[in-house]
Amino acid sequence: MSNVGTININHPFLKSMPPEHLEHLLVNAQEIEFQAGEIFFRKGEPANRLYLIESGRIAIKAGTPDGENLQTLGSGEVVGWSWLFPPFSWHFSAHAMEPTKCVVLDGGHLLVTAEENPKFGYELMRRISQILIGRLQATRKKC
Repeated sequence: MSNVGTININHPFLKSMPPEHLEHLLVNAQEIEFQAGEIFFRKGEPANRLYLIESGRIAIKAGTPDGENLQTLGSGEVVGWSWLFPPFSWHFSAHAMEPTKCVVLDGGHLLVTAEENPKFGYELMRRISQILIGRLQATRKKC
């Protein structure tokens, strides 16, 4: 069953994505709401999700949820690509700073689908790479 018609496809990560790729991406997608303070993931836990932030704000922390705030992400941003790379565990912790709504994508499904469909895999990696470059540049500016 497809979620393309029920999931917000106006998120910047999905902008101008070909319909057949949207179909692959959103097949297991869910919209989830987090309350302020609720944990998205903790450093060291198995990484298995990609979050498209629709509204609210997320704090990315070094180490534990009480660690140093490395970055704050909000509407239109993406968090969680550790499922792409071994050892497939989170490198940081993240929690909602306020009520936050996200589209959650299954990382395992994305990996398998990317391997089975190289055109989709390329599109997915191109989009995630753009985000990684932006985050690296933002981090460099802080130094």
